[in-house]
Amino acid sequence: MLEDRLQSLAKLERELEDAATLVELGESEGDASTEEEGIALLKALQAEGERRQLEALLSGEADANDTYVEIHSGAGGTESCDWARMLLRMYMRWAERRGFSVELIEETDGEEAGIKSATIMVKGHNAHGWLKTESGVHRLVRISPFDSNARRHTSFASVWVYPVVDDRINVEVNESDCRIDTYRASGAGGQHVNKTESAVRITHIPTGIVVACQSERSQHKNRATAWNMLRARLYEMELEKREAKANADAASKTDIGWGHQIRSYVLQPYQMVKDLRTGHVSGTPGDVLDGDLDAFMEASLAQRLSGRTVEVEDVE
Repeated sequence: MLEDRLQSLAKLERELEDAATLVELGESEGDASTEEEGIALLKALQAEGERRQLEALLSGEADANDTYVEIHSGAGGTESCDWARMLLRMYMRWAERRGFSVELIEETDGEEAGIKSATIMVKGHNAHGWLKTESGVHRLVRISPFDSNARRHTSFASVWVYPVVDDRINVEVNESDCRIDTYRASGAGGQHVNKTESAVRITHIPTGIVVACQSERSQHKNRATAWNMLRARLYEMELEKREAKANADAASKTDIGWGHQIRSYVLQPYQMVKDLRTGHVSGTPGDVLDGDLDAFMEASLAQRLSGRTVEVEDVE
């Protein structure tokens, strides 16, 4: 694999030299067609270079894998539960745009509106590579639809992303270190789902990691999925230990509230989405909430690759 990449880079370097030579030759001899041919080759090489750069950003150990995305409401009560549902829709729309498939693993409704938590599995090539930088606290500022006085509210929700562990990765889990609980599933799913204790929750006592699954009618299937999720979370934890630049991930595990957000979405009194790690800004939050996230993801991936840190002020 490494040898192939080195050979590919050497080929690009030769082609770049050839294109530059054509441009120089065309200019020196006054041959417009030769010069144009060289310029066309340079443009094609630029596009190829950008594609290779993106591939380099998605070259992590588990980047090619499917991924789990967990969303939890934070400070703000009903407001945050509604915000958590908006984030869930945003990631599902993003996956749809890229042709990925999404499976709902677990969802817990809020008391009045929205969701307290949800877990989805996003399936597609490089799904984890794209989504991994979305882990953290997301902040929403808007005029509350639940406030009769139409006041501006700030809401928080956290996102946690970890890769699906496939057969190539061996993660051992001692069952004696885990507590397994069963409970009735909530939400839609038919009478059988809601009247039997088919949902499964596993708590890994040494780390405090909790996973849950209620997507299937069978408790056996939900238990198997929950074990896979736990293995994936433990694997992600091990990956973090290997990364020297895990500060952003570590911060995402802190309180879901002020001072810990990675991105702010402001709908009132103006329109802006701002990433507080990279400084990337969008003036169309409606598009972002409809799944237009690629530019934010690319900026975060590039920052991880370069190791640069950016001091960015939050928006009010």
